[in-house]
Amino acid sequence: MRNTDNSRITRQRIAIMAILEPDTGFLSAKRIHELLKASSQRVGLATVYRTLQALEDAGQLDSVRLPDGSLAYRSCTTTKQHHHLICRHCGRTVEVELRGLEKLLKQANEHYGYTDLSHQVNILGTCPECAKLQLN
Repeated sequence: MRNTDNSRITRQRIAIMAILEPDTGFLSAKRIHELLKASSQRVGLATVYRTLQALEDAGQLDSVRLPDGSLAYRSCTTTKQHHHLICRHCGRTVEVELRGLEKLLKQANEHYGYTDLSHQVNILGTCPECAKLQLN
């Protein structure tokens, strides 16, 4: 586990990262808390939220906003700028690089004069496995 934010590596942080490391999709804080409880880990929900925020701030997690407005998290596999292709059925996620997008954003910035830009692109679709299930 990377520790790029110079904070302590706590038992709770290790437990949360263990839940996220093998996952290929995004998980909500509540779901992570449920999985921790199911594995007999004693971590409070507030601690899960604080730890997820710290890990995201440190660049160790990606987050997406779900349709209900809550956030879901997954472990980053790269520190480079990337985007997500997410299955709307099972949540499987693939990190993708969208060549040319950065240039378009720079042009928009220059045209409109915005500063301190950031962006997040998530593309929803149906993964091959879910598409096969839908055909059956």
